[in-house]
Amino acid sequence: MALLSPSGKESLDQLIARIADEKKIPGFVFGVTSVDKEIYFNSAGYNVVNDPESGAVGPDSMFWICSQTKLVAHIAALQLIDQGKLSLESLVSDYIPELVNPVIVSDRVAENPSFTSAKTAMCIKHLLNFSSGLFYVPRMSNPTHLSGAYSEPHDQENPGNLPGIPLAFEPGESWAYGWSSDIVGFIVEKVSGQSLEQYFQENIFKPLDIKASFYLTPDIKEKLVDLSYRRNGNLEASAKQAEQVLIERDPTKVRLHLGGVGLYASLQGYLNLLRHLLQIKAGNAKNSILSPKAVQSLFKGALTESGVNNLSMLASALDPNAPADPIQWSSGLAICTTDWPGRRRQGSAFWGGWANLNYFVDPTTGVAAVFATQLVPPFDSHILKYFAELERTLYSGLIDGK
Repeated sequence: MALLSPSGKESLDQLIARIADEKKIPGFVFGVTSVDKEIYFNSAGYNVVNDPESGAVGPDSMFWICSQTKLVAHIAALQLIDQGKLSLESLVSDYIPELVNPVIVSDRVAENPSFTSAKTAMCIKHLLNFSSGLFYVPRMSNPTHLSGAYSEPHDQENPGNLPGIPLAFEPGESWAYGWSSDIVGFIVEKVSGQSLEQYFQENIFKPLDIKASFYLTPDIKEKLVDLSYRRNGNLEASAKQAEQVLIERDPTKVRLHLGGVGLYASLQGYLNLLRHLLQIKAGNAKNSILSPKAVQSLFKGALTESGVNNLSMLASALDPNAPADPIQWSSGLAICTTDWPGRRRQGSAFWGGWANLNYFVDPTTGVAAVFATQLVPPFDSHILKYFAELERTLYSGLIDGK
């Protein structure tokens, strides 16, 4: 069992304090769990950047976790596969008829791209490993969106002059970041007969003691860390640039539960989920929410060479401090194909969220970690630098608890 030594904890505490003193990022949390228990959790800053009266960020703070929602949606689908209610080979069009005859477009951003009819039927496995061909379209009209904000779902659901939903490539041929997880969520709803909110609460959140919801209810809003915006190197609170890209925040107006971006959650609770995956992988979980086979699929690469190349290009932007080695994608996570020196080991799974949230799960070492703030644009250089530093400090302080 991995443990954090007293000197390791002290080093992390000192680093957290230094990051807070430098004031280059807004309020944040950093937490670590072993297979057995949480071994470190610390935080700094305020719910509103540079505003002590807004309250301090802490273990019970809530975050819009953006794409960290994707893992939860994929776990839900894997549960239904475990139960025999869905299969990897199930046709997506059996649940979403609009996807029965998609087309492959020549240019993802062109107003009138040329296209060909897709020859391969899209299956559940393609959604899970992001080889469906569904993609996000960058908003080119506003320069504040070039760093990672993407179009609304109807931009892909309403293909204009195209005779079908546009795809970037034949299902199974490559990898693209897009609406796959949202479609997974809609299918979970159809198969289970429940809303995604209800399904997540009953089958994932309550069993693992996770505070999370698609609804920004008053109790969640009270503890929510606000979005900040970096302009010319400076941090701004509640900037209009951040507000433009928010999902619907009025809980009475939420019409769709988006399995790709829609959750608000406690990051300490999210650590519970990552710890549970470690436990299932290690074979010592109690009341498992997934089968060992399903969890194994989360740590096994499933992409073609073309898919690996596409994913690795994005991964280099996600963490320029990581080695320039190929990255794979499993049924829900990016997978390290090599050891990262001083950091996570080969076979570790990772991803993050648009508002500068990051996490990883390292089954070999037996640890998982989260580092989260609420800052746009994404891929912030200070966040990435600090996360790498925190990870190296963590690994240098780990000891064998046997």
